[in-house]
Amino acid sequence: MVTRVQTVAFQGIEAVPVDVQVQIAPGMPKFLLVGLPDKAVKESSERVHAALYASGLSLPPKRITVNLAPADLPKEGSHYDLPIALGLMAAIGAIPSDALSGHMALGELALDGRLAATPGVLPAAIAAGARDLGIICAQSAGPEAAWAGEDIDIIAPESLLALVNHLAGYQLCSRPQPRRRTDARALPDLSEVRGQQVARRALEVAAAGSHNLLMVGPPGAGKSMLATRLPSILPPLSPRELLDVSMIQSIAGELADGALSDRRPFRAPHHSASMAALVGGGLRIRPGEASLAHNGILFLDELPEFAPAVLDSLRQPLEAGETVIARANARVTFPARFQLIAAMNPCKCGLAGTPGHTCRRGAACAADYQGRVSGPFLDRIDLRIDVPAVSAADMIGPADAEPSSAVAARVEAARDIQRQRYVDAGHPEIFTNAAAGPTLIEQVVNPDKESQALLLQASERFSLSARAYHRVLKVARTLADLGGSEKVAGHILRRL
Repeated sequence: MVTRVQTVAFQGIEAVPVDVQVQIAPGMPKFLLVGLPDKAVKESSERVHAALYASGLSLPPKRITVNLAPADLPKEGSHYDLPIALGLMAAIGAIPSDALSGHMALGELALDGRLAATPGVLPAAIAAGARDLGIICAQSAGPEAAWAGEDIDIIAPESLLALVNHLAGYQLCSRPQPRRRTDARALPDLSEVRGQQVARRALEVAAAGSHNLLMVGPPGAGKSMLATRLPSILPPLSPRELLDVSMIQSIAGELADGALSDRRPFRAPHHSASMAALVGGGLRIRPGEASLAHNGILFLDELPEFAPAVLDSLRQPLEAGETVIARANARVTFPARFQLIAAMNPCKCGLAGTPGHTCRRGAACAADYQGRVSGPFLDRIDLRIDVPAVSAADMIGPADAEPSSAVAARVEAARDIQRQRYVDAGHPEIFTNAAAGPTLIEQVVNPDKESQALLLQASERFSLSARAYHRVLKVARTLADLGGSEKVAGHILRRL
């Protein structure tokens, strides 16, 4: 007789159904685990043996075969512990075999029989709901699974013994409730920034349209300070965005206690980050910083210090909004629609262009340093601004800068206009101007003759590429939205 338990394997954020088949047959005592398991899955036999023993159960001295079907799909992770244990328990009669037919199970087992949370519970719960199944997971992962829907049957016991009591009807586990993480720490406020009026305005425009922004200036000018205050003027995640972000965080194992937060992600990797760390990959394919910043901000400080190949690997995610990781035996896609904020010094010594400073290497210092960033990468950045050093008068003067709350109100109003515009245009999946395609942004802007002449003049003077031309239209549309203007007039284009 073969007992079956449903579980999943993960390909990106997609949960692929896996059928755990357990057979106990006469023969020499042996535990066989087949179906392309990795090292963590192979070691599950030892954890399952110990957990069953701690729960007062023992396996018969027979030939035990566990097949993870489909057999040609690689299986990774420790979440196969629980379905394998449940299959064995059903095979020896410790639990009714039909009690598991309507549920999917995943979780790691401790040696004492307790259940530990594993990455990917939220995508697994959503996949279970799509197949009209319930889900069995660890107690600590229950709040995460509860976000998949109120109509999904969720069993989240503390241990194997508690699960047996629940299935037998002796002591039922209560259904977990969705948990929202309350971030006690307030976000850094824009009112703390002294001077830098141009940079503050550029930050507001970037936030309103979700535009990529590059800040160039000497050390200590406040580039990093401005970037870390961008989250304080961004609107919270919408329910749809929250679910997308949380699924990626769940796969990466970054959901603490199963609680979700509506704050937009802010990822700031060090410039020594590898290509796999930035766009994803590795021996066991995991999402990189670009995907973890989905619907949020990816801040790259000291931009030219990143390896050129690492920076160029972001060109495709910046354009397509996703990262595609191809291997000989797998092709995985992660969402990666992020807002890029970058900062850099103008040259190696950092003071090129500063009044009163003369670089010993002359113009070659700045040219060599800025040349580390490729032209095609820079072509994907909407806004580039110079951030000069802050004067002593700005530092000594009173701190009367506008707070983040006032800027955030204007940003949210502009985003509401954009969201409604694209809903009316039949594109409800687009929320900001930066995400609009070339054809759509041309229809939305619809420049008049004066604006067309100005655009033509600018394109010829600055040798704008087709991509740069459309990015000018996107930024102009955002400026108009911030100003409450229905049309993109010529005076708005002149600001660019």
